[in-house]
Amino acid sequence: MTSRFSAARTAPFFMNIGPYALTNKLFVAPMAGVTDRPFRQLCKKLGAGYAVSEMVTSRRDLWDTLKTSRRANHEGETAPIAVQIAGTDAQMMAEAAAYNVDRGAQIIDINMGCPAKKVCNKWAGSALMQDETLALQIVAAVVAACAPHNVPVTLKMRTGWAQGHKNAVTIARAAESAGVQMVTVHGRTREQGYKGCAEYDTIAAVKAALRIPVVANGDINSPEKARDVLTCTGADAVMIGRAAQGRPWIFREVAHFMATGTYLAPPLVAEVKRLLLDHLLDHYALYGEFTGVRTARKHIGWYLKTLPGGEAFRVRMNGLEACQAQLQAVGDFFDDLGVRMDRIPANAEMGTGSGSGPAPERMNKDKNKEVAAA
Repeated sequence: MTSRFSAARTAPFFMNIGPYALTNKLFVAPMAGVTDRPFRQLCKKLGAGYAVSEMVTSRRDLWDTLKTSRRANHEGETAPIAVQIAGTDAQMMAEAAAYNVDRGAQIIDINMGCPAKKVCNKWAGSALMQDETLALQIVAAVVAACAPHNVPVTLKMRTGWAQGHKNAVTIARAAESAGVQMVTVHGRTREQGYKGCAEYDTIAAVKAALRIPVVANGDINSPEKARDVLTCTGADAVMIGRAAQGRPWIFREVAHFMATGTYLAPPLVAEVKRLLLDHLLDHYALYGEFTGVRTARKHIGWYLKTLPGGEAFRVRMNGLEACQAQLQAVGDFFDDLGVRMDRIPANAEMGTGSGSGPAPERMNKDKNKEVAAA
């Protein structure tokens, strides 16, 4: 029988970013400190058709730092390799694009969506939406730098800076005219951060205004929510971020639901154990012992967030400072959990992200709609 974590079967879907054909309409959002190479590879393995790296700075003086070198590490990564760059100077952003293309980037994404204060205080990320002239100078410079290499440029942004300043449609139209080949819109303003609920009317307006593909992002945390957002926006794809933290199999769940209209059963405890241990090994290989064991804690915490005994274990696990000890502890936790149950509890399926989705109780009761993982 086919493993639950094998490649997802999806309905045929043809979408290109430049010369690169994508396998489906399910994308991994770039998240600083999260979407490193091991996490991107994991999400692709579990059904994501596309993933964008965490942002790489345009500051040349930081390119040789260990942090940037890890973010620019694409060893063994499946194509297409998409790298997001962030900055405030058009020439520096053009140079950053070329730098990353030289290191394997096949698609360059411009960050105009990050709401973090340390980014926006320097007028990068979503702060650029306050200065449309500068934003479009950056777009034009990056497109020009990538054109000789036939590297497509994409743009990720928010609906605007604030509730009274929503200019996503204006910027998206200008970006398309400048040569951007795909636009992703997070359905919040920078002012909102991640608070409240994402709205999709602005994304629908952007889609109606453009000929290039448009991707919807924000609060997509369930198969039904993905379907509904695609329907109400007319978007070509959805981008999932926080809901994949500790639940990377969400991409398989969404793909299966959109292809069949039925739900997959929660994953087996033994399968999640293998998945997490493999993720940790890849994580340690990239970061080394000292940094790896510490940066892995957040990933482990997300997996455990809604599991029985997960919080108590997380507190104990955070005191471990050796990779082998961390691996052993995680393995023992899941072995113990597996004695008590075969599958991850259904309510753990909705453990991260925000927004609406199918109630776990309904998924448990409606046995005709559940499909057991073989």
